[in-house]
Amino acid sequence: MNLDPALLDILVCPQCRATLAVDVDRDELVCHLCRLAYPVRDDIPVMLVGEARSLAD
Repeated sequence: MNLDPALLDILVCPQCRATLAVDVDRDELVCHLCRLAYPVRDDIPVMLVGEARSLAD
């Protein structure tokens, strides 16, 4: 995953607006507050709640 650090500084969770953590191993941006993981496909974050994976599993 190759994301611009400036982009990571401004991206927030679309559901709750919390900051996101980077999970390089799974190519995801993780919101620990909502317990959702947003996929990064071809170095493009998919910031859609419907595309997010639940961490509550």
